[in-house]
Amino acid sequence: MARKHKPLPDGGIGRAERLLRLAGWARDVLGHEFADPDLIDRALTHGSATRVPGDSYQRLEFLGDRVLGCVVAGLLYGRHDEPEGRLTARLHAMVEGPANARVARGWGAEALIAMEPVSRTKGLADSDNVLGDVAEALVAAVYLDGGWVAAEQLVTRHWGPMMAADQPFLVDPKSNLQTWALKRRLGMPDYVVIDRQGPDHAPVFTVEVTVRGQPPAHGTGRSRQEAEKAAATILLKALNA
Repeated sequence: MARKHKPLPDGGIGRAERLLRLAGWARDVLGHEFADPDLIDRALTHGSATRVPGDSYQRLEFLGDRVLGCVVAGLLYGRHDEPEGRLTARLHAMVEGPANARVARGWGAEALIAMEPVSRTKGLADSDNVLGDVAEALVAAVYLDGGWVAAEQLVTRHWGPMMAADQPFLVDPKSNLQTWALKRRLGMPDYVVIDRQGPDHAPVFTVEVTVRGQPPAHGTGRSRQEAEKAAATILLKALNA
């Protein structure tokens, strides 16, 4: 189990000290010794903490998404003798936000993200969206620093346990609802935030989801994504009743 780390003060330590701490964390938790610690820093920098787009995790996340998907696809192909449709479902469940965020939380990454204090107060550092992107950005950082073998080892070590043959793959209600709708040629489900209550640091979202020709459903959650998943779950239950 990864050790829990206290949040690095946003702007409260020098860059050299931050890079030193991140390099030690990557060695102990990710299992990779970085030759270029700047890559870790970039992978753990939210857009709110920099005015230069290239200095945040966004570009790395684009690359990491592809590397992660390729490694996971190879693992699934080797571990599961199943038809293409089943493998595709497993792949989507394993490389989308909730699964990636789960891995990032295991790393304690939320405490290390450089982020504007207001954004951290709003809970963004612990959101599935941000942590999922950070996980992908860190995969890209390892790939750029150590090559394919290093990235493959990282993904196998940290995503692999979720693919064990005796464990069901993660269920994503939004993906399941999308599959249900597309199979019936009803188009993509539509999600709309219809209410937001509570203070900035503890908001509660209400989302309405609709599928063409079907009654809408509503869900609530502490983030928009959480509310969307709740709404998708409720609508799926109604559609399958």
